[in-house]
Amino acid sequence: MDGTSDSAADTIADSTADTTGLQATSDASHGAHEGEQATEAGKAEKGDKKSRVRQLEREGEVAADFLETLLDIADLDGDIDVDVDGDRAAIAIVDSEEGRVPRRLVGTDGKVLEALQELTRLAVQAETGERSRLMLDVAGHRAQRRTALVELAQAAIADVKESGTKRALDPMTAFERKVVHDEVAAAGLVSESEGTDPHRHVVILPE
Repeated sequence: MDGTSDSAADTIADSTADTTGLQATSDASHGAHEGEQATEAGKAEKGDKKSRVRQLEREGEVAADFLETLLDIADLDGDIDVDVDGDRAAIAIVDSEEGRVPRRLVGTDGKVLEALQELTRLAVQAETGERSRLMLDVAGHRAQRRTALVELAQAAIADVKESGTKRALDPMTAFERKVVHDEVAAAGLVSESEGTDPHRHVVILPE
């Protein structure tokens, strides 16, 4: 009986060792597979980002060609700067050595600029087949407006935090509302857009 028991015990021990070894091999293989998947996912993400940047750069090139042609036809001065800002192509018509960009391309409250931006987006879409969200600036108008809006938003945020009541701002364009929304989010508050154009405005909510 003892010999039989010892033999059975040895068999069980050997079987357990084999099972443990197989499990360890399986775990190692599974871990390696997960590592390969993570690596492939990382490569795919990088590839997607590069592809997106190339797409935005292409949008910028098409927009620049369109705007240069438009300036030539209208016999207006101005150079074209092309960049990528986050998830958008950023185009700017700036003063050139030949002369200043006519400020009438901005218009009252930036209305001409908004129309020119929409026209440029349509031109890019017609060329690429993709809907564009490019941002156009003329003579630094948006950059200056962004600075003013940040100051306005910060003052409104401070007022909401102190009073504990919501604050509605004046009507703004989509670009202006986004600047304010971003500033509010960075301050840890929530904001909403209410109304319809041209009266659509931002409302900053208390905590």
